[in-house]
Amino acid sequence: MLTNKVPEKDVNDLFTRVAPNYDLMNNMVSLGIQNIWRKQFLARLNLKSTDQCLDLCCGTGDSTIALAKKVKLVTGLDFNQAMLKLAHEKIVKKHLQPKVKLVNGDAMNLPFAARSFNCVTICFGLRNVPDAEKTIKEAYRVLKPGGQFAILEMSQPNNQIIKLGWRAYFEIFPYWAKLVKSNVRDYQYLSKTSKEFLSAQQLKQLLVKNGFSHVAVKKLTGGAAAIHIGIK
Repeated sequence: MLTNKVPEKDVNDLFTRVAPNYDLMNNMVSLGIQNIWRKQFLARLNLKSTDQCLDLCCGTGDSTIALAKKVKLVTGLDFNQAMLKLAHEKIVKKHLQPKVKLVNGDAMNLPFAARSFNCVTICFGLRNVPDAEKTIKEAYRVLKPGGQFAILEMSQPNNQIIKLGWRAYFEIFPYWAKLVKSNVRDYQYLSKTSKEFLSAQQLKQLLVKNGFSHVAVKKLTGGAAAIHIGIK
């Protein structure tokens, strides 16, 4: 089942266009809250210094870098070369090259052997792949037994008042792209995928369906985002 019906090439082209201002716009449109969400996400992971982790849809590398500070080795994978270039620049600046490997690849068809990683993460990327279930299946395949798959993603607020404000805000923020001379339509796409992605309960069910156990869900900021962690 397609969870994102926009053609993959179109999504790739979009991220090439937004890459130069991606970090700035993320902080602007989230009012900085995404940084708090990322810290809460990282704090919930059960990581060991000897772990090897895979960060899917790693984008400009923020989550990859955060993981590299805690574990032995992190592989960051993304399908967009422009985003990976920015991630590489950040990693070099922080002198983390020995602990990070960047790979251009498809999250639905991972170029790794089964049982390769202790932990697989994906932050704000699952809603952009064509088929979220294929990505979940691949995460399960490459995890070692007992490994964890952790997702940080936009979600659907349950409180009706919060939901109304949330939807209204997503109608407005794409126009902020004009402030950095970016394409409003690109951010309308990002707004649309945020509003239309699976609910926290639906995503939990999909994880359970595909073999993950002890799936824990933590809703953030009234359900605007959510953390899911499942065990293989």
